[in-house]
Amino acid sequence: MQLRVVILAIGIMTALLGAAMIPCWLLDVADGREEWPVFAASATMLLLFGGGLIILSGGHKQRTGAREAFLLTVAVWVVLPAMAAIPFMGIGMSFTDAMFESISGLTTTGSTVMDRLEFQPRGLLLWRAILQWFGGIGIIVTAIAILPMLRVGGMQLFQLESSDVSGKFVPRISEVSSQIGMIYLFISATCATAYMLSGMDAFDAIAHAMTTVAAGGYSTSDASFGAFLEEAPAAIPVAIMFMIIAGLPFSLLALAMIHGRFKPLLTDPQPRLFIGLIAGITLLVFFLRVLADQDYVIISPLGGFIETLFNVVSVMTGTGYATAPYDSWGEPVVMIFLITIFLGGCAGSAACGIKMFRLEISFRAVLAHAQQMVSPNRVVRIRYGGKVIDNDTLQSVMVFVFLYLATFIVAAILLSLTGEDPLTAISGAATSVSNVGPGLGAEIGPAGTFQDLTDRGKWICAIAMLLGRLEFTAVFVLMTRQFWRG
Repeated sequence: MQLRVVILAIGIMTALLGAAMIPCWLLDVADGREEWPVFAASATMLLLFGGGLIILSGGHKQRTGAREAFLLTVAVWVVLPAMAAIPFMGIGMSFTDAMFESISGLTTTGSTVMDRLEFQPRGLLLWRAILQWFGGIGIIVTAIAILPMLRVGGMQLFQLESSDVSGKFVPRISEVSSQIGMIYLFISATCATAYMLSGMDAFDAIAHAMTTVAAGGYSTSDASFGAFLEEAPAAIPVAIMFMIIAGLPFSLLALAMIHGRFKPLLTDPQPRLFIGLIAGITLLVFFLRVLADQDYVIISPLGGFIETLFNVVSVMTGTGYATAPYDSWGEPVVMIFLITIFLGGCAGSAACGIKMFRLEISFRAVLAHAQQMVSPNRVVRIRYGGKVIDNDTLQSVMVFVFLYLATFIVAAILLSLTGEDPLTAISGAATSVSNVGPGLGAEIGPAGTFQDLTDRGKWICAIAMLLGRLEFTAVFVLMTRQFWRG
């Protein structure tokens, strides 16, 4: 196994993390905060360590196979949170809390153990936003350039032309990263500009643009987007629009924005199902709120509908912003939000969850099985996007769904064993595996944090976040004896 390419990738990413700390360092210096040496020391340490790994690797491209690609994918997502946790420990966080916050940031989950955000150093708040922005582009590139080649979770459906994992792996990532990076940066800048025009100050606009486009959800206020209802109400529809964009396939966005090919974005099955589910769930939740005679909805139907749409989009894309404690909207709504946590966005987006194409393929597989039970001699072909799904892809999708649900169940059981009530354990496991952010209930709901969980509970959630972002299969492959043989 060629380990040098893994060392090279970790070195480059570590050095990039160190460079990303420099703006946080300068911002704390400008604000006169006494915490600025934390980022100065952390940035220097990571730049030196990353540079050392690059030198150690030889600094040149290696021929890369599937085994190296699996190891690289998992290693980067496991090692980087440890590096990113250093500034959190520097301000006095425990190792567990620092790792939880950095893993939640890089996986764009958005769960937090921090409170009183308004009083935290702006450099630290910017670091949280940078982590999510950094993690968001990493997730998109992984989904577009790596997982399809590794045939993980049915992602081979989206394999790019002329891509493989024998020699072309690293060049292909570089090619895809450059195009996706331009789109990602452009959308982020546009989002930040729109937030400023809506009434946010420059710092809040930039920080929230980073976490919106990454579908991350870290905010600069404990009240999340509820803090802007009075001073910048126009930011709410802006956030809705860009959260939806974050949930769309970035490969299709690149085709539309760089090559002027808009038809694939309009005809692809994923965006249609994604938008359709958002519309359907929003209408259902709004209808239930009207039936419950909730005062705000009755007094201002338009405001109530926008509030409902915002929170549905936020939960479904895994962004995790909140404008209100939606877990207080009644038990039927709580159950709908619990289901919505699992759905996610489109493959190749910054969003989380099971993903649209897997939902559709799973539904079609169940329907096909039912038809064959009625007519045993009938040959039923499962199609997606006009193409017949082969058995290998179908098996990959079914394995992913099984691992997804199994991980959720195990995490929920383990959380309950730490003493958490059923709602906290179930929603905590669901939101961690799905990389959504807030759970449900008074402790970890939209108005709470994960601070009161035990250390064991935090590690359970953190591991579930990593498994969810790595699409499960990549991690379990590394646990097999066959992977390490030969």
